[in-house]
Amino acid sequence: ADAIVKGMLEHSKTGKGEKILTDINSLTNECLRLSYHGFLAKDKNFKVDFRTEFDPGLPKINVVPQDLSRVFINIINNAFQAFSTPQLPDGGETVPSVKVKTTVVKSPSGDLGVEISVSDNGPGIPDAIKNKIFQPFFTTKPPGEGTGLGLSLSYDIVKAHGGEIKVNSKFGEGTEFVINLPYI
Repeated sequence: ADAIVKGMLEHSKTGKGEKILTDINSLTNECLRLSYHGFLAKDKNFKVDFRTEFDPGLPKINVVPQDLSRVFINIINNAFQAFSTPQLPDGGETVPSVKVKTTVVKSPSGDLGVEISVSDNGPGIPDAIKNKIFQPFFTTKPPGEGTGLGLSLSYDIVKAHGGEIKVNSKFGEGTEFVINLPYI
C-alpha cells in the first residue's frame, strides 16, 4: 500500500522542476549504471550484458533532468527485470543483453529531436497486453514487486516534455522502448 501511495503522489505531482540544458548521453549512461548496480546489489549473481550506442553529435536539450531520470530508470529497470527469472527462448544460447542508444532524428515536420531507445533480448511483451502497459496500475510483476505506475508515470513525463514514447516488442524475442524528445 505504501508503494502505491508513493507512486500515486509521484503521478499527481505537478512539474515544478526547472528545464535546463542537459547532456542526454551522460544522463542515460548514469541511469543505466545506477539501474544495473541496483539489480546487482539485490542479487550478486545477476548477469546481463549491457552496452551503449551514443550519438557523439547529440546536442544538449532543455529538459527536467530529475524527471527524465525517472523515465530512463523505469524503462531500464523493466529491461533488466525481463531477465530476473531465467527464460531463454532458444535453449540458453542467447546472452541476456540490454542496449541503450541515442540518435539525432528529424520529425515528419522537419524539426530536429533526440531519440533514446532501450532494447533487450528478453521474453518480450505479449500482443494482448501491449496496449495496456502505459495505463496506471497495470503490471505484470508479481504482487509486492510493482505498483503498475512506472510506465504510466514515464508516459506522462515524456508527454510533458513535448515528446512521445512507443514500445516495439515481439513475444519471445525482446522489447524496445523508443522515446522521442524535441529540441526545446
